[in-house]
Amino acid sequence: MKNRLACAALIAAVFSISNASAENWEVTRLVPGSAFHGVHGLGIDKGGHLFAGSVAGAALYEVDIAAGTAKVAIPAPIGMADDIAFAPDGTMAWTGFMAGDLYARKGDGPIRKLASGLPGINSLAFRKDGRLYATTVFLGDTLYEIDVEGVKPPRQIMEKMGGLNGFEFGPDDKLYGPLWFKGQVARVDVDKAELTVVADGFKVPAAVNFDSKGNLFVVDTALGQLVRVDPKSGAKAVVAQLKPSLDNLAIDDRDRIYVSNMADNGIQEVDPATGQAKQIIIGKLALPGGIGVTSENGKDTIHVADVFAYRTVDGATGEVSEKARMHAAGVTLEYPMSATAKGNDVVLSSWFTGTVQVIDGKTGATRDMLHGFKAPHDATVLADGSILVAELGTKSLVRVSGEHGKDRTTLIGDLEGPVGLVSGPGGEVYVTEAFAGTVARVDSNGEKTVLARELKMPEGIARSRDGKLIVAEVGAKRLIEIAPETGGVTEIAADLPIGLTGAPGGLPTHIPTGVAIGATGVIYFSSDVENAIYKAVKK
Repeated sequence: MKNRLACAALIAAVFSISNASAENWEVTRLVPGSAFHGVHGLGIDKGGHLFAGSVAGAALYEVDIAAGTAKVAIPAPIGMADDIAFAPDGTMAWTGFMAGDLYARKGDGPIRKLASGLPGINSLAFRKDGRLYATTVFLGDTLYEIDVEGVKPPRQIMEKMGGLNGFEFGPDDKLYGPLWFKGQVARVDVDKAELTVVADGFKVPAAVNFDSKGNLFVVDTALGQLVRVDPKSGAKAVVAQLKPSLDNLAIDDRDRIYVSNMADNGIQEVDPATGQAKQIIIGKLALPGGIGVTSENGKDTIHVADVFAYRTVDGATGEVSEKARMHAAGVTLEYPMSATAKGNDVVLSSWFTGTVQVIDGKTGATRDMLHGFKAPHDATVLADGSILVAELGTKSLVRVSGEHGKDRTTLIGDLEGPVGLVSGPGGEVYVTEAFAGTVARVDSNGEKTVLARELKMPEGIARSRDGKLIVAEVGAKRLIEIAPETGGVTEIAADLPIGLTGAPGGLPTHIPTGVAIGATGVIYFSSDVENAIYKAVKK
């Protein structure tokens, strides 16, 4: 997320879209946008200002609690924040999860990098004496002390704790935090490098925080619960039942509790006395990437890989329905970033987890979850039932078949950034090569024919009934139509809110822009900049 998501820039973007449609197409927003691109760490400064972090959006936000709005405080990519903490002197520190960097800034002073080279840097907290501690989680499992001057390298204290996530120092100067992979809350003596389990029996505890009275509160992301824990006895009491996919919490000096929810793209305020929750800010979608469309009786259903959820959208009304959300107990989902749909097959893929998931489009049941891919950016079911995967990590299209996808053969390699896939009627597929700026046809024997060149980051691709290819040319922020026979390119719409600038390095730390076509020829595409879905209708 960039400064363009600030109010003025957002209005400007919407205005430009309304005037940018090509002569024969009308582009309108089907699902409205939202403030964050997945919301994670929360922090409250001494002035009572609430700050929120986003990893995928690579930005840090200040939230206006009364107005229910958010503005970018630290833009991408430096603003990437999985967690936020404030030092006794008011210094704000935050962790850049994907980049492996830890930053700090005091007031409006310069931003300083305190540590780097720590992929998976996740949670952090200051002691009362101003010393700073941080952990790596998911991409590591280590506790460090961080030099607040940024001179000395991080000092390792412990490792293999079990995923010590959102933590805080208690009144006893001990570090309290959840062990994500063990379902426990632990106390750590950072001076002695000793860990003691305080409470057990959580499904997936994500973060803890203390109120002014010494009560310890825990969010369980899988169960969607806010739980109060007695740090001495370990006794637990559910304070509030919220939705799953909780990530973090922060407590202000009046003991008001703020909880972030990744799938809701939102923040709630919880009254610990009554358990009542008030929504501060929320989005219809979290971070839409690839999309697919199924059509029945003239009705289009858009299947959205929403990173923190799998959702569908009514192509006529824009009504959003949730099918599954990340980390919910009993739910199979792994950060979906791309989606295709054909017949009764919906295929989700995630470069982050290296997975491809096949879903029954009618029941929503998972038919298969395939693992072990290297940055899969799209996948589609072929006529023979096999699955073709655009594997960016190996620059290949991989054909997958057999039980649980055990049989894998490379159809073609040496592709420059394979991102989008769509199948044709004769067994061929069409692929966008984002880095090469090309769109190509690949026949069933692996023979490749380049159809269009010199494009700027082509990503999502769909095929119309008359054989035309509709492509999101993300680098040019436009939607184009390609005639496969001639390679001729026609612009459908320009100045589109696509191409989110996120983590440094671009792909694969990028959410692909999705394109799909309904039965009547309506074009749908996702906006990663706004977290919205748009439709283009021929006049």
